[in-house]
Amino acid sequence: MSGLTEANLKMLAGARSFERGRGYLDAVSGVEVGEGWVTASVHGTERYEVELFLDGPGGLSGECDCPYGREGNFCKHLVALGLTVLARPESLPRQRKAARDRALDLDTWLCALSKDELLALVREQVGEDRRLRRRLELRAASARGDIASVRARIRELLDIGPFAQYGYVEYADARAYADQAGQAVSAIGGLTGSGRAADAIILVREAMKLLAGAVESVDDSDGWLGEVGAGLADAHLAACRAARPDPEELARWLIGHALGESDDGLTDIDPLDYADVLGTEGLVVLRKLAVQAWQGNRRGWAEKYLMERLAKAGGDVDAVIAVYAADLAPNGHTHLVIARELDTARRPAEALCWAERGIREARDLAAVDTALVDHLCDRYTQAERLAEAVALRRDHFCARRTLLTYQQLRAAARAADCWPAEREGALALLRADAEQRQPGRCGGPALVDALLDDKDVDAAWQAATETGADDRQWLTLADHARATRPTDALGVYLRLVEPLTAQTGNAIYEQLVSLLLSIRDCHRRLESPEEFTGYVTALRTAQKRKRNLMRLMDEHHL
Repeated sequence: MSGLTEANLKMLAGARSFERGRGYLDAVSGVEVGEGWVTASVHGTERYEVELFLDGPGGLSGECDCPYGREGNFCKHLVALGLTVLARPESLPRQRKAARDRALDLDTWLCALSKDELLALVREQVGEDRRLRRRLELRAASARGDIASVRARIRELLDIGPFAQYGYVEYADARAYADQAGQAVSAIGGLTGSGRAADAIILVREAMKLLAGAVESVDDSDGWLGEVGAGLADAHLAACRAARPDPEELARWLIGHALGESDDGLTDIDPLDYADVLGTEGLVVLRKLAVQAWQGNRRGWAEKYLMERLAKAGGDVDAVIAVYAADLAPNGHTHLVIARELDTARRPAEALCWAERGIREARDLAAVDTALVDHLCDRYTQAERLAEAVALRRDHFCARRTLLTYQQLRAAARAADCWPAEREGALALLRADAEQRQPGRCGGPALVDALLDDKDVDAAWQAATETGADDRQWLTLADHARATRPTDALGVYLRLVEPLTAQTGNAIYEQLVSLLLSIRDCHRRLESPEEFTGYVTALRTAQKRKRNLMRLMDEHHL
């Protein structure tokens, strides 16, 4: 049990879920201990069943049927069970030993029973457990090769009728329906295991269609039917490997499934998983059909994805590029994808051509994929084509006059030792935008942000005074200039405080107190602490009903 520690629970759950789990200790009930597991119920929004695995190959793990746990996460309910177990350090080893003894006793007793006694026991259990009876009925039909009975039973299992009100399975009943539907997977697996894999192929395809038809009438928010679909996909592959169906027929079915032509789209099947079943002959047919489908619809998502998968699996880089090139995005993203494929294939010259072509063919450089610009500039820099890198960054900046493109131009120009000249031209453009009242991406003129980023605070202040700035920029300016221009900074802080005094909320109070601290620092620098004292006294009087604000001001000695 060395893996069950508070540290491991916190590592698996994360700090937030771990702390929330502490609050559920009183909600844990029905703890049952096995040799390597512990189960319990935890009452949260609903009653959830949780199970911790203490000695798994990967160490401590667990499962919970809450929505968060069903996504594969180690949830707060598992934390609560783990902490409950840890609170009983002396009893757990004793309970695990007792579980081992019980399992051994049960196995010894079963082994000692005669055939008739075992049959009587099974019949008793079948009479009491309907789910067990149904599973055994399916196994019996599969073993007999009674395909008609198995088919009829699978249809019953996938019928939503018993769970549906007004023809729809609500969220509360979705899991029960999925549990029942999952029995169809076991039935099909039973057919394969009993030497009837060819029949299993037929029935699993029918089951896929039935499941796809049912999903429209089920609230499957938690994805239970997706798991059933995945089980059917595994059952189909297993049956094909056992039966070895006609390669051409299988290839045609796989292509139809991948392109959504077979009305069973809930089941995700990768045709390449069947390579060993298809063999050389089947793979040739598969590729031929995929090419025909793609040529008939070069922009179809399914057709493109299938062709891309087959081409990559075959190591055919040119085929991959042909798929991408048939539908080039206007922002150059597809050109970038092609360039990366060619780089991976060690064809750098072609890769560079495609990246440059993406820039040339972009309809609007302002909307071009910035990753393409970055990629091409990196290649230019690696090839010591610094002037071209600067030219591309300049063009991109001219099209998108933001702080980021300014920073990128600056980095490229410094590398090429030509930043002073480039800076002058870039600032002229930003100044023209500011004078025409064209705001930057963050709200105020990009000119102010650029000058601040250059650490040219005086020029930034002048630009803000002449062309305007938003509150965020003025606050940044005041923070930078407070040491040398306390009077100017004080005026900014006082203006920014005013609208906050009419608002409420802890976030507002934190902003307000931060500004007051800056105001106090300005008065200290101006040697006028008595003015600050008077200001704060008046503010406290006006805001005294805001208890959280008063508390926060007290904490900062304001």
